[in-house]
Amino acid sequence: MSSKDSATTTSGSGDIRRSLDLLWGTGERATRGPKPALTLDRIVTAAVELADREGIAAVSMRRLSTELGTGTMSLYRYVPGKAELLDLMLDRVQGEAVPKGADIPGNWRACVEGMARGQLALYRAHPWLLKVNTGRTVLGPSALRSMEVVIAPLRTMGLSDPELLSVIIAVTNWVTGHARTEADTLEAVKETGLSDEEFWGSQRPFLERAMLSGEFPQMASLSEDTFSYEFDHFEFGLARLVDGFAALVEARGASDAGRADVADAGA
Repeated sequence: MSSKDSATTTSGSGDIRRSLDLLWGTGERATRGPKPALTLDRIVTAAVELADREGIAAVSMRRLSTELGTGTMSLYRYVPGKAELLDLMLDRVQGEAVPKGADIPGNWRACVEGMARGQLALYRAHPWLLKVNTGRTVLGPSALRSMEVVIAPLRTMGLSDPELLSVIIAVTNWVTGHARTEADTLEAVKETGLSDEEFWGSQRPFLERAMLSGEFPQMASLSEDTFSYEFDHFEFGLARLVDGFAALVEARGASDAGRADVADAGA
């Protein structure tokens, strides 16, 4: 196992052509050696399951061969290394968030909300995704399908194609930020052994004295439920995001209607 294989957490950092061959089913099957007992699907499934249990850093070709009960060299008949394997893992889990059939959104609001909730569920199921650099993702079938199903409903917003893409980016960035905060909190609990209640409870005496000092009047004026875990910050933020898009759609529609009226008047 090379150190590169064990440390790779950047999408597209391997042989991009080979990753694309494997993603799109154009790669050649292994022909050397005895009849293989493995399949590429089984390898990717095992890699995702390992990352789900222990994090992406635990995934290496050597560790994966142990999980599958085979020799490390057997894996290389199917995938060149961890970099290309990572590209396959990303496309595999991304397919989980692609709506199908009756779940495909019929309007842009449902589309935006569905995208956001689906992505959050994906991060919660596979928190290791937040540790992967996806700045330059190798585009496989799942990545394209995820775009394909949202383009039609988003077009009803009446925006230009670059603006449509920006809507997707805005939603993705919002979800990623929220998911990272969730994941960091869970990781802190795991690493310290302190629950959120215990962590914040240990600070209470110091914070109460600070609030009574008069030095922080605005903080002291906040209601007791300000930091309640019962408030759904994700849904609140998502609703405001949708409200902002709606305002743009309404303004754009009014502007287009005005230009049409002027054109009709001049005809």
